[in-house]
Amino acid sequence: MNALNEPIALRLKDLTKAAGVPFPASANPDLTLRGGASLETAEPWNLAYMDDHRYAAPLRRTRAGACIVSDRFADLVPPQTVAIVVKDPPMAYAIMLSRLHPDLMRPKPHLARAGDRTDGLIHTGARIEPGVLLDPTVVIGDRVTIGAGTTVGAHSVIGPDVSIGQDCSIGAGTTIVRSDIGSRTIIHPGVRVGQDGFGFAMGAKGHFKVPQLGRVVIGSDVEIGANTTVDRGSGRDTLIGNGTKIDNLVQIAHNVRIGCHCIIVAQVGIAGSTVLEDGVVVGGQSAIAGHLIIGRGAQLAAASKLMRDVPAGERWGGMPAKPIRTWFREQMTLTKLAERSAASHEVEWWASSGPDSKV
Repeated sequence: MNALNEPIALRLKDLTKAAGVPFPASANPDLTLRGGASLETAEPWNLAYMDDHRYAAPLRRTRAGACIVSDRFADLVPPQTVAIVVKDPPMAYAIMLSRLHPDLMRPKPHLARAGDRTDGLIHTGARIEPGVLLDPTVVIGDRVTIGAGTTVGAHSVIGPDVSIGQDCSIGAGTTIVRSDIGSRTIIHPGVRVGQDGFGFAMGAKGHFKVPQLGRVVIGSDVEIGANTTVDRGSGRDTLIGNGTKIDNLVQIAHNVRIGCHCIIVAQVGIAGSTVLEDGVVVGGQSAIAGHLIIGRGAQLAAASKLMRDVPAGERWGGMPAKPIRTWFREQMTLTKLAERSAASHEVEWWASSGPDSKV
């Protein structure tokens, strides 16, 4: 855990009381939990939750100290993990997580203490290798590392605990927080990396913010276009693989995993926890729902609306998206129907208004 994400250790009975949920009868009330985590990464001191049948296998394997579940998944919780059975797992998890991670409920200033640099505000705890070029007014926080040969444009803010590799280009007016970036990556002006994902537990009395615990991990030789946003993970990290190229004005939500050498064209929106395997191509203005898997080498046509998994190597398109040949056949059928309808109306018009008609 880094300094900005240091959780508070709390007893299980205090957490359940805060969330207003029943305390598990057989559990140790003094069980101490320290921070939340995903099912896959949780340790015995972590709190996790699960409320989707697609995550049954990770639930069975989790090492979490306690896991919030609905009644239908209670039997899948491993014996060493305390099952906290509630009616609304996302809300209970959000409330408990807010107690364990109070600092993540509201963004903190990026700069805690300025160094003696005159070309910007550089924290004395930052480590900047030789050959780094910083434009005026750059702000760099504590525990930042920037590799040799990297350039950072004016008015950029690099928050605490960010790592940037060698020979990168960070455009003007960019903000990067809670992220690790490889070498030779280009980030164009106005990009936002590592901000909160859109996570809320929704309820009739209001929507409760879910602390976002993860980071953004970006590989080497990646290019990210201007004004694109990449949210940090809610539990696991948001990942972008080596060699992937992302156009301008793309939204990548929390927990998304993008493989190597993918192409994502402008104005694409990818909802949370969706996986794009290596070599996927997504056409401009496409919308991709959450928790999907787009297989290796698959392609999605522009302006598509994807609601289902796409097998590897297939080409899909449409709204809702489907295999491209099916979509083309549907479009041809609609075109032919429209042509026949138009021709029928024309015949009717001639029949009613031609030279032999009676007006």
